[in-house]
Amino acid sequence: MRSRITLIFGAIFVNQVLGEYGMAHFSEKGAKKGKDYCIFFNSQWAGLPQDLHKASRLQIHDLTSSVLCSPSEVPAGGFANRIPMVLRGNCTFYEKVRLAQINGARGLLIVSKDRLTPPAGNQTQYEEIDIPVALLSYTDMLDISKTFGKGGEVAMYAPKEPVLDYNMVIIFIMAVGTVAIGGYWASSRDIRKRYMKHKREDAAEKQDEDTVDVTSVMICVFVVMCCSMLVLLYLFYDQLVYLIIAIFCLASSVGLYSCLWPAVRRIPLGKCRIPENNLPYCHKRPEVRQLVLAAFCVAVSVTWGVFRNEDQWAWVLQDALGIAFCLYMLKTIRLTTFKACTLLLLVLFVYDIFFVFVTPFLTMNGESIMVEVAAGPSDSSTHEKLPMVLKVPRLNSSPLALCDRPFSLLGFGDILVPGLLVAYCHRFDILMQTSRIYFLACTIGYGIGLLITFLVLALMQGAQPALLYLVPCTLLTSLAVALWRRELPLFWTGSGFVKDMPQPALVKVPMNCTRTPSANCKPQGAEATNQGKDTPLVPEKAGLPEDQPKRPE
Repeated sequence: MRSRITLIFGAIFVNQVLGEYGMAHFSEKGAKKGKDYCIFFNSQWAGLPQDLHKASRLQIHDLTSSVLCSPSEVPAGGFANRIPMVLRGNCTFYEKVRLAQINGARGLLIVSKDRLTPPAGNQTQYEEIDIPVALLSYTDMLDISKTFGKGGEVAMYAPKEPVLDYNMVIIFIMAVGTVAIGGYWASSRDIRKRYMKHKREDAAEKQDEDTVDVTSVMICVFVVMCCSMLVLLYLFYDQLVYLIIAIFCLASSVGLYSCLWPAVRRIPLGKCRIPENNLPYCHKRPEVRQLVLAAFCVAVSVTWGVFRNEDQWAWVLQDALGIAFCLYMLKTIRLTTFKACTLLLLVLFVYDIFFVFVTPFLTMNGESIMVEVAAGPSDSSTHEKLPMVLKVPRLNSSPLALCDRPFSLLGFGDILVPGLLVAYCHRFDILMQTSRIYFLACTIGYGIGLLITFLVLALMQGAQPALLYLVPCTLLTSLAVALWRRELPLFWTGSGFVKDMPQPALVKVPMNCTRTPSANCKPQGAEATNQGKDTPLVPEKAGLPEDQPKRPE
């Protein structure tokens, strides 16, 4: 175990020493404005300034037709006070940079078609070279040639990474807001359906969605399916990513419809129904406003699917569809006991840790399966990203945002799994009439867990399994409230939430004829049991949990 820890810290140390992200600012000759490109450099050759204003602007010498591995490839007159840009080739970094330095170059940009790797050397070579060496991607080189031609200038610098990006605030608000709204909405709707069936609220219209009660067997099957799908995505990412995108488009459009329909149904327009027909999904004659809303939701989902790789604005649509999907799932899926909540959260707690921290020891390249799948493999030919995350672009300008991770991500599972516990807590609050103390405590626990996740992420500068911090914060908070209120047995078994709970009994109460005598009034006795339309039905108080009779003194 100690050797593994040493290897991990050793790998982190080597990565920080040998390879660092920086920026190459290209511009037209004499122009102040330009464009930044990602570079990967080794500060042991020569360091880079942290501020662009302190970096020297030098003319670029485009030598991408050469690899600069022999003196014969050096042009006449050398590279006087310029920075050559050459292809990677088969020779060592030292051979390239030595030729560039002795011929007057002030730096060296090496264009690589493969993954950017640190330009390494030995200590003797580091002491001999005093010009910076950096790697540039082949794709960026093509864009530079197209944008600036061969007469541009370049300034290489490496600004310091911010401790925490401001986009974390946006992700925090979206995640906590989705969990709170989803948990409140789902449980309120569920309680209303279960305990107020004797009232004719929305009796003329069937409920739009049906809830699914999760059992222990379903939890086990779900986790096995998650593990299998994650491994398949890791092995066959380029083939399966389009299937996941199609599933997301379909599910998010359904979720968006579910979230918008309660507001649309209040609009008095479009209540008329379509004529009778045999069309699929239309044989029940839906209202015109339902069809218009469905078309709108599908259009939004398709728009995202077509323009999903537009980084400037497509992330807004993805987040909106993702939040709608999460709210729909929180309304549909229901955990009926705290025992089921504990089982689900603990199993996924282990699942998240295993695929983030353990799988690097099992893969050939030493990468985490979870991180590779969530961010997209670096060697993917499609360059597609999985949409099952909330993503917000980094608001701080930094090499890490430009080179490696331009977006901060939070998976849907980190919202849905704790959100199901929050919804359970709210249902229990309504049952026990506890002024929503369980709901508020669990939501606050989720927020604290998310803040801890962000803090560890900033300190470790690497991907973290969010459930490692969210599960203890939500589970322990809910458990502490139940122990404090001495309601753990009821909270654990979910008393009152089972599907086969007896419905409130109905008794007949005769009309009070004292003040307004009527011919329809019946005397008390045997005739009082006559099922006339003037005999109201009221729920027996002993059958409702909120009106239980008081114990005799």
